[in-house]
Amino acid sequence: MSATPHPLRIANFRAYFVSRLFATIAISAQGMIIGWQVYNIARQTMDINQSAFLLGMIGLAQFVPLFLLTPVVGLVADTFDRRWIVRGTTALLMVNAAVLGVLTWSDQLTLPWLFVAAVFIGLARAFSGPAFSALAPNLVPRESLPTAIAVSATAWQLGTIAGPSLGGVLYAIHPDVAYGSVSGMLGLALAGLFLVSRVPQPAAQKDRRPLRRMIDGFAYVRNNRLVLAAITLDLFVVLLAGASALLPVFARDILHVGADGFGILAAGMGIGATAGSLWFGFRPMKTNVGNKMLGAVMIFAVAIIVFGLSKLFWLSFAALMVAGAADMVSVYVRQSLIQLHTPDEMRGRVGAVSALTISASNELGEAESGLLAAILGPVGAVLFGGVAAIGITLAWARLYPELRLAKTFDAPPHMAPTEQERST
Repeated sequence: MSATPHPLRIANFRAYFVSRLFATIAISAQGMIIGWQVYNIARQTMDINQSAFLLGMIGLAQFVPLFLLTPVVGLVADTFDRRWIVRGTTALLMVNAAVLGVLTWSDQLTLPWLFVAAVFIGLARAFSGPAFSALAPNLVPRESLPTAIAVSATAWQLGTIAGPSLGGVLYAIHPDVAYGSVSGMLGLALAGLFLVSRVPQPAAQKDRRPLRRMIDGFAYVRNNRLVLAAITLDLFVVLLAGASALLPVFARDILHVGADGFGILAAGMGIGATAGSLWFGFRPMKTNVGNKMLGAVMIFAVAIIVFGLSKLFWLSFAALMVAGAADMVSVYVRQSLIQLHTPDEMRGRVGAVSALTISASNELGEAESGLLAAILGPVGAVLFGGVAAIGITLAWARLYPELRLAKTFDAPPHMAPTEQERST
């Protein structure tokens, strides 16, 4: 019996890894630049709470397209060549960044333009998320999948470290230089995606009932309580306790570290998460996966509370690193459960459901943070979210015993939905 191949020994996966790395660096850098520009423009005429509210609305602008298109994009990922979907969305993001660069260079960039760009980013991510997640399992053998998930997450986390820091440096040179670099990196990601050769696709669906197939994705998640618990726990905790949208506020008006400090803070969670993903890349989690996820989510919430209370830059940065490492455990468990418990012909639709919850926890969480900051102030908003996340974790441990009882990623047969359940 041959040894399980490491994903990076597979040419298709290597091209996928490099593409995801460059794309994530670019998107993370662009997010940093847009957030900083929105807050700075808003602060010219608004107070801190009002400007923080606008930061949240940028997240909402990205979330709305994904929310409206979720049923459609999952079906698209299960019907068309997933490689061309991610190629097309990467090209759209590249053009979007180039347009922002031109507007910045010509001094015509305004808040409305930034909100329009956020909508296009949400549109591209709506289609790329399910296609990207559904493509990965087609690139490696099943036995290599947990390691592939961890390695793929490493690309994403490395991008979240390099992106904000690089964005800060490039922005200091000039904002249009930063946007030009983002567009160039997305071009490199697009080139890598063209190196992914033909891969297996799900069997063509001939039932001519697209609405039924859309509903099947939601029904599958609903009926598999273990997957449902992992997805919804991550959704509500990050929705309530996410602090990334308010980082410009903390950097400029609480910690007083400016754009350079903002870039470092924005990389904090990515540094911690990368450490976690590298660990899982070499030592995949095998036992007691449910309780480890619950414990990690609790640590995440406590770290966010520490960040909200801190007035010291080094302590704030350390708290964000701890939060990132804890969040990586949740991401690893959730993605492993989804990929290993979902048939290939449904991965696009289930991936769309997962992408909706991820976007809800991130972009909609940004809107929630902005709204609470307008009411409670930025510090009050972060503290409220951290305490609420602790309550959600304790509630989920009681409401979903399947999660506490999950010892491995291979759930007991009674936890998985039957074929009949999946069709209802």
